[in-house]
Parts: sequence; structure tokens; C-alpha cells
Amino acid sequence: MKALVLAGGAGSRLRPITHTSAKQLVPVANKPVLFYGLEAIREAGIREVGIVVGDTAREIEDAVGDGSAFGLEVTYLPQDAPRGLAHAVLIAREYLGDDDFVMYLGDNFVVGGIGDLVARFRAERPEAQIMLTRVSDPRAFGVAELDGGGRVVGLEEKPERPKSDLALVGVYLFGPAVHEAVARLKPSWRDELEITDAIQWLIDHGRRVESTVITGYWKDTGNVTDMLEVNRLVLEGVEPSVRGEVDEASELIGRVVVEAGASVAGSRIVGPVIVGAGSRVRDSYLGPFTSIDRDCSVIDSEIEYSIVLRGASIDGVGRVECSLIGREAQVTPAPRVPKAHRLVLGDHSKVQISK
Repeated sequence: MKALVLAGGAGSRLRPITHTSAKQLVPVANKPVLFYGLEAIREAGIREVGIVVGDTAREIEDAVGDGSAFGLEVTYLPQDAPRGLAHAVLIAREYLGDDDFVMYLGDNFVVGGIGDLVARFRAERPEAQIMLTRVSDPRAFGVAELDGGGRVVGLEEKPERPKSDLALVGVYLFGPAVHEAVARLKPSWRDELEITDAIQWLIDHGRRVESTVITGYWKDTGNVTDMLEVNRLVLEGVEPSVRGEVDEASELIGRVVVEAGASVAGSRIVGPVIVGAGSRVRDSYLGPFTSIDRDCSVIDSEIEYSIVLRGASIDGVGRVECSLIGREAQVTPAPRVPKAHRLVLGDHSKVQISK
């Protein structure tokens, strides 16, 4: 079995962050979202991975390399533009051959990995196997309709009037029959080749499609709210570790990670929190569910439930919460701004905030 990882999307819902960074590389607990998916693929026993890349190909390739750091063999598959999930399967036809494969959306996060899903597929041998989860607003997703016996009978992509609240999770397993389905597709009303249409073709032609309704945790990390929630979830599992410098005037409470090369002085940190290598925290408060990436600076400030990307500086700010702050961003005081702030800052931006 091979894996097909989609890492070519534009990431429009995470702009301005994704104007200068691939959305799959935005870090969760100081590790790119994409890396969690690659690790899940490896842990499921899959070694050959094709990564579909677009405009951010160089950045993805620099981060992942040949895959050996993950115990994988990676092949890059260029896509000229995002033209739908089924289009990614189409351009990967030669790479995939007649092998079974798992298709994994590179900005998705599934707690518990995909090992059980892969094992079930190998044992039962359907032509396709999908994961479903109940959502409050299915209009934003691919939606599945099940019959009384729980079998998939219909699929729609982002329907105006959903027939169920069961959304497709961004992990799919396919046998080689999907290539016949994809080859017969025409662009949808979104001018894309929809994977839901390909699965519907399999159903309509009597091919077996199985589904699993998951009750565990899944997120499409395509927006700031979901990024922060996934960051919270991952930080819940960290173990305390202090390899950097922490002075006697500082207080660390709970699960706090201070990586080697980081320094904390005169500060109070209430975990779960991670402070990346080379970062400085001075006379500040870091609250729960905060990730500070490497080479950042937090001085005389308070920050909670936030993600701060590499090289950002927060100096003299009364309080920041529920925020995603881009690489090399600078946050400093200004004369008149409310004491509590919610920010989404693009890379290299500069914002002034009053105390």
C-alpha cells in the first residue's frame, strides 16, 4: 500500500499567514501539521508516499526532504493548480499504479492515527473506505448519506441542503478501481474533479464502499479557530521538560516544555505550554495552551491560548489571547488599543498595541 498526501492547497482561510507559508507547515505545538500526518502514515506501516505539491512545492520539499527523517520514501508530484481531490488522484496515476493507497489531506489532524483504518481495509478489501464524523454545519464538507443498514448510498460535496450531518474526514482508502471512476469524471459546479463524485461512481456501479463513523477527534486545520483547538489538544499530551535556562525568579506550573537554548527569566508559565529553542521569555506570563516557536521573544507581556511562529517578537503588551502570530511579526505597545486583543498577523508584519 502507498500513501498520497495532498499538500498543494492555497490555504486561503489562513491568510495572511499563508501568503508566505504553506498551510500544511503552520506549526501545532511547534511541529508542522503535515508532519503529524506523515508520522501517522508511517505508524500504519506504509513507507512509499507521494506528496502532491503546488505553488509552495519548494517549501514543502525543504521541510520533508526525501522522507528518510520520517522513515518514508517520498516522491513529489507537481500539480499546476488546485483542481479538486480527484484531480490529485488523476495526476498520481502513474505513481500509484495498481496499488491500494490511502489519500491523506496534509492539513488534517486525526487523533489516534490511521492504523486501525488501514488494517480494516486490508482485511475487508472494499474498493473504497471512508471516515465520517458528525458536524454541526455539514454544508462546508463532503456529506455522506447512509441507508438503514449503515451503508453509504450517496455523497455530495458542500451541499446547500445536506441529507445528513455526516461529513467526510480527510482520510480515504482506495483500491485500483478508483482510477476508472476518476477517469470518467467531469468538473463539478466548482470546476473541480470531486472525490465525492468518484466514490459515488463506485457506488453506482456496484463497487463496495465502506464507512466508519469516528467519535474521536478530527480537525481540518484550514482556519485559525481549528488551528488553536488542535494546538490545545496536542499540548494536552506533552510531558514537562526543561532543557533551557529558567532563573529562580520564574515559576513553572504544570506541563511546561522549555527547549534547549531557550531562556525564561522573571516569568510565570502555566502549562501546558511549549517554549521553542532560542526563544526568550522575560517578565511575562504565558498561559495554558500556548506554543512559542523557536527564536521568539516575549517581553513584559501576557499571552494565552495562542500560537506564535518562528522569530516573532511580543514586547510590552498587556494581554494577547486566542491569536495566531506569524513569523518575524512584531507586536509592541501603541497609545490606544483595548487591553485584550485577538490577532491574526501575517509574516513580517508589525503591530503596535497599548498596555
